Amino acid sequence: MPGPAIDEKSFIEMFESLGEAGTARRLKLNARNVQMRRVRIENKIGRQLLVPEHLRKHASIGIRHGIEHPRWLQRHVHSGVVLVGSDAHYWPGIVSTAHRAFVLFAKKFLPKIIIMNGDVMDGATISRFASIGWEKRPSLIQELEACQERLGEIEEVRGNAELLWPLGNHDGRFETRLATVAPEYAKVHGVHLKDHFPLWEPCWAVAINKDVAVKHRFKNGIHAPHNNTIWSGRTILTGHLHQLKVMPISDYNGRRYGIDTGTLADPHGPQFEAYTEQNPLNWASGFCVLTFKDGELLPPELVTVLREGVVTFRGEVIEA
Repeated sequence: MPGPAIDEKSFIEMFESLGEAGTARRLKLNARNVQMRRVRIENKIGRQLLVPEHLRKHASIGIRHGIEHPRWLQRHVHSGVVLVGSDAHYWPGIVSTAHRAFVLFAKKFLPKIIIMNGDVMDGATISRFASIGWEKRPSLIQELEACQERLGEIEEVRGNAELLWPLGNHDGRFETRLATVAPEYAKVHGVHLKDHFPLWEPCWAVAINKDVAVKHRFKNGIHAPHNNTIWSGRTILTGHLHQLKVMPISDYNGRRYGIDTGTLADPHGPQFEAYTEQNPLNWASGFCVLTFKDGELLPPELVTVLREGVVTFRGEVIEA
């Protein structure tokens, strides 16, 4: 049930102390309602309500198309689980097996951090690529609502997990399109992707402890996970290529891992069927589970979709 209504002054004090997510939890409100009230108050009083410094102190800021994105988010996990999924390419009316399993694992493992590692949305109608024939694609608002619904399912079961979202190239279509055709709208609320997902902190990359990095993409090609960890010098998780695999590397510096986090979508879903031309795909649906013990990363584990409604993890077959 929603919490009691509070006056404007109390809301401002709460927001500037707890931020968007904390205010939503305290008032038992949907985060989007908190965001809407924030905007109304900002327009009325003529200044921004600022997110507390301790919630953003790790983020150095970079400018792209006049829009601010934290470059790195530095996080520390002593002991616990971090869930990393990527390339969901959510479409309206489609709930994949991997997504359902991701929600299940978020509820079961009580992770410290949940990371959606880019390409949450597809942006089919705002692609720089022309349509193939007269294919039917969902509108941007339909995609946006589907993403809000799917991420909302994760938000409902996340417990105290922090929600992080490294930007993917498909996600970037949302603001790039607007920045190209309507640059005068820069910084207006609603034209930025993050405005529609207030509980998820956007960034370019996440650093966990001193030796793990998570970002949407780095090197390309079949050997990308291997090359990523060679070039980065640390364990690194990337998406983009949809392959779902772990490549361990051992050298004088010890053992680290290059990880492709696969796709939360069905590889043969309608998001991909036009431009893949029904070719065989070296893709796999699933996600990655990172476990830390006393600050040390244990060998990364994959959750892999076996078939519709079924995943496998640690030798078990799990219905999702």
